[in-house]
Order: sequence, then structure tokens, then C-alpha cells
Amino acid sequence: MLQVFLQSLLIGYSGAVMPGSLLTYTIDRSFRCGPKSGLIISGGHALLELLLVILILAGFGKYLGSAAVQIMVGLLGGVVLIFLGGGMIKDGISQNLNLDFSSETEQPQGSLLFSGAFLSICNPYFLVWWAVVGLGLIMNAYKSFGLTGIILVYCGHILADISWYGLVSALVSKTKDFFNPRIYHSLIVVLGALLVIFGFGFFLNSLKLILH
Repeated sequence: MLQVFLQSLLIGYSGAVMPGSLLTYTIDRSFRCGPKSGLIISGGHALLELLLVILILAGFGKYLGSAAVQIMVGLLGGVVLIFLGGGMIKDGISQNLNLDFSSETEQPQGSLLFSGAFLSICNPYFLVWWAVVGLGLIMNAYKSFGLTGIILVYCGHILADISWYGLVSALVSKTKDFFNPRIYHSLIVVLGALLVIFGFGFFLNSLKLILH
């Protein structure tokens, strides 16, 4: 059973550490809202993954990786990321941000939790991963250990996400005092631009699927 848990943990880390929209958003929120941001955002991500595990067990796994779902999610995700990134770029250029790093911006935890889940579902690659890799892990674990195996896979996977994003959030929030206002604004613009790029990437992939 330990092997199943460690396998899921390591595979989870291989995905968590890759740059993406969720990591970019986590860095931005960590600057503005403090070290708990990463834990809350990854908590929303974990809740969504719990729902996907349930759907996979119910037989919907084959639909998650379908072209129709990828196109729909890619287009919606592209709009969301471009909107979020555009807002960050606007804030950074207009300097419409609270730069009093001695006090953190208050944001409802429910908002960060929802953002973690929503940004994840807006990523078509996230659904494909669970439809292919996640399904394989779950089925193998179930054959060996039944329901316990599925729980081990899920716990190992979310531990990777929560520990990584929690670490990133803690490091970002602890080092923000070293950033002067100009560097801070520039960083927000760069992070916003990355989200816009990710958004257009989702759009292009969806268009390729439509054309084919």
C-alpha cells in the first residue's frame, strides 16, 4: 500500500511543479493575501479532484478526455485566464495595488477556494490527465486494495499539490518585503501576461481540435 501512496505522491509532484495558470495565480494571491493563499487555493483544487475521482468511478472517465469536452473547457478557460491576466496587467500598469506589505489584503477564503477549483476545471489538460493517467492509477490501486487503494491514490496526489503550493505561497509571502513598488508592479504585469498567454494557448488548442 505504501508503494501506491508514494507512486501517487511522486506523480502528483511531477504535475504540481510544472508552471501553469494555477501556479501563476497562487504567486499573485500570495503577494496580496499572505502565506495561507496557496493552501486554500490548493484546497479548492483538491475538492475538484475529489469530484473527478467520484465521476471516474461512476463511469464518466471516458468523457473527460473527449474532444468535445476539451474544446468547451479550452474556450471557457481561455476567456477566464485572459480576463484574469488582463486585470492583473491593468492593476500593475496603473499601480492600483496595495503596496503596504506590513498588512495583507483581506480576501474571503471561500473566494480563494473557489478560484482554485475554477482555474483547475478551466484547464483542459487537467481533465485529460485525470481521464488517462488518473484513471489508470485508480484502476490499478482498486484491483490491488479496493477502496483503500483509491483513497491512497487520492491522498498521495493531493498531498503533493497542497505541500507544493503551500511551500510556494510561504516563500513568496516571506520574501515580498524585499520587493520595492516598481519591481512589485512589474512582477504583477509579468504574471498577468503569463495568464493571458496560457489563455490564448487554450484557445489555439481548442481551435486545432475544431479544425480536425
